[in-house]
Amino acid sequence: MWKTHGGAGAVRVPAEITGSPGEKRKRSTEGMSQGNGPVRVLQVLGGTSLGGAESRVMDSYRHLDRSRIQFDFCVHSQEEGFFDKEIESLGGHIYRVPRFQVVNWLAYRKAWKDLFREHPGYVAVHGHMTSTASIYLPIAKAAGVPLTIAHARSAGVDPGLKGAMTRFLRKNLGKKADVCLTCSRLAGEAVFGEKMVAAGRVTTVPNAIDAREFAFSEKKRNQKRAELGIGAQEFVIGHVGRFGHMKNHAFLLDVFAEICRKVPDSRLLLVGEGGLMDSVREKAASLGLSDRVIFTGNQAQVADFYMTMDFFVFPSIFEGLPGSVIEAQASGLRCLVSDSVTDEVLITPLAQARSLSEGAAAWAQEVLARRDYERKQMAQAIKDAGFDVSDQVKFLEKLYLQEKCEK
Repeated sequence: MWKTHGGAGAVRVPAEITGSPGEKRKRSTEGMSQGNGPVRVLQVLGGTSLGGAESRVMDSYRHLDRSRIQFDFCVHSQEEGFFDKEIESLGGHIYRVPRFQVVNWLAYRKAWKDLFREHPGYVAVHGHMTSTASIYLPIAKAAGVPLTIAHARSAGVDPGLKGAMTRFLRKNLGKKADVCLTCSRLAGEAVFGEKMVAAGRVTTVPNAIDAREFAFSEKKRNQKRAELGIGAQEFVIGHVGRFGHMKNHAFLLDVFAEICRKVPDSRLLLVGEGGLMDSVREKAASLGLSDRVIFTGNQAQVADFYMTMDFFVFPSIFEGLPGSVIEAQASGLRCLVSDSVTDEVLITPLAQARSLSEGAAAWAQEVLARRDYERKQMAQAIKDAGFDVSDQVKFLEKLYLQEKCEK
């Protein structure tokens, strides 16, 4: 039985965990909080690397009122992640479960049961890793967690057997979570199904950023270009993202090769890491572009790299709602984005979409036709559009504390 708080688009909270204000306050201070301390919410991720979902969760973590709510993290990696030290400095704990591999089904379930037995009292479990959320969210509910949340952050899956297994595991996920969130309509339909979205059972929470951090600075642009050995007049194409199938770096290199034919004084700046990084390096070499492509690896202060760029190109095969495109617009960059990505990311006139089927030459022509423009401050426009983390944090705080909350 579902009870909707507010009008259309409001977050749906199960009727059995609603109640009088006094009862809700009691639940909000029970469990893992001691005395007047914060309640605790468990965030479930694949790891704590510098990825899109991880970065968005950390943005929220930094800005929420930690005197009321504290995050802990459960990850599917045994290795130290990029954000581990910051999480611990903010008061969070990191727990680790084995990576799900089908054959370890029983061991995976046991790890989750052990976690909730040893660490009881969470007021909510927020699952960003939806591939196995249908396993761990029901376990959390059975262990007494009042609120379970499944959060769709991608509108596609990897190719092959892994993708097929992900689709199988996500089947009926919407019925196994108290609240279903998504970063975009496409991601919501991909994970929970079109019927769930159409019925209003899925709430869209945009991937929000700290817009002020990305406000353009000519001084930072010049400093970072000097550090990277990029000339003041060189035309810099940029991309920020993990080196994986979905990001389509191979196509990006083809676009850059076409641009170099017309504008030899061009550079390609690639920020990120991932499993396909070596193959991208090899393709750059085969195209004779090794000396024109800069691989920076993961970067904590990514905002300065956006300021270094002149144009942001994002040819993903699928996405949820890519935060990097929002960040690029906040930095005043013109963006060319695949139309496979939800149009919800086209927040300002700076961003335009184009089909991958048109080919690399057409993409290069579009970039070069729009390369001359005046860089303007756009951080406020991003905030006004509802993509600033301060707005999202207010929403999440109300959700975790089971208070009345609207989109």
